Amino acid sequence: MMSTEFEDIPELIPVTNSTEVTTPIEEKEGEHKKIPVTIVTGFLGSGKTTLLNYILTEKHDKKIAVILNEFGESSDIEKSLSVNQDGTLYEEWLELRNGCLCCSTKDVGVKAIENLMEKKGKFDYILLETSGLADPGPIASMFWLDEGLGSEIYLDGIVTLVDAKHIREYMTEKKKDVMINEALKQIAIADRIVINKKDLLTEEEINQLEQDLSSINSVADMLVTERSRIPLDYVLNINAYDVNNADALLKQTEKIEEHGSSHAHQIGHDVQTVCIQFDEQLESSEEFENWIQELLWEKRILGTSNNEEPVIVLRLKGILYPPKNKMEESGKQKKRMVVQGVQDLYDIQEGFTGDDINEDDTSSKIVLIGKNLDKEKISKSFTNLLRVKHRII
Repeated sequence: MMSTEFEDIPELIPVTNSTEVTTPIEEKEGEHKKIPVTIVTGFLGSGKTTLLNYILTEKHDKKIAVILNEFGESSDIEKSLSVNQDGTLYEEWLELRNGCLCCSTKDVGVKAIENLMEKKGKFDYILLETSGLADPGPIASMFWLDEGLGSEIYLDGIVTLVDAKHIREYMTEKKKDVMINEALKQIAIADRIVINKKDLLTEEEINQLEQDLSSINSVADMLVTERSRIPLDYVLNINAYDVNNADALLKQTEKIEEHGSSHAHQIGHDVQTVCIQFDEQLESSEEFENWIQELLWEKRILGTSNNEEPVIVLRLKGILYPPKNKMEESGKQKKRMVVQGVQDLYDIQEGFTGDDINEDDTSSKIVLIGKNLDKEKISKSFTNLLRVKHRII
């Protein structure tokens, strides 16, 4: 049954020949413009459909492609957008008069989207909606590509919507043979969290929910709303994976301290954010990478027993003061190494910090979001293997 939230059917324009290529917008001669992809995820009933319908029908000056990977007979967006005066359905995409494009594709891979761009021309932005039961990690991994691969698109960030009324129930649900349920994964991996349907809770309950979500993911920005009404810029130009956006990473780590131990309240789950801070310069980047690889790939803290419960890291990020073997390459001290990871993929690249960073600042901050992140064992590992004084929050 179609949602009652859809009141107005947007105007469609005729579908053109699929082989026709439209002119890429805002692309000057000789200029190569990559297109950002934002993944929109959220558990069932969180309001993803309402949000995307809002983006597709609202007047704005942006050319946005919204790609659905659960497009079909059950899709509310398909039903609300595809009904024209004849009551017929459009085929591969629905082109709207505000410049947006709603596309159906079972294959959400990089090549499939690049093929779509070849058919319909360039967009300003691409929003990719995942299924309510989808793990966004593998999907994010597809778009988080090395610059050398020359892709036309890049991962901009992950936005997770949550149903304020029911999210606690979803987060605490136990599933057979599943270490971390889908709702927790979607929250843990998010760069921005939208707490939707605030009208169903009291102000006190909303405040408590924000603390509960922060106990899982302390670095994501949060926005509270109803009926999925949010500023469009909140889901666009997130730059969560931009190595030149090191300042934003530093500010995110400050949120962890603000949250701190005073909000250690747990709600029946064991996914948490852990931040490791240290001021000493590491001897080598190889030692640090060995530590990360053991954590992500072998699912254990380096130096601990193989019989321990497996460590599951859903998100890794951080700013690393260049180790001694990298200092010569890095040159000026304002350069930092930017660490990013999604599940078992990670990357360390040279990034830059802003003018407000003291050149004498040698601090490093590594953020882990996941399960079985035993702070005592992590601390012991850092002391014995990386040989740096540190603190963990």
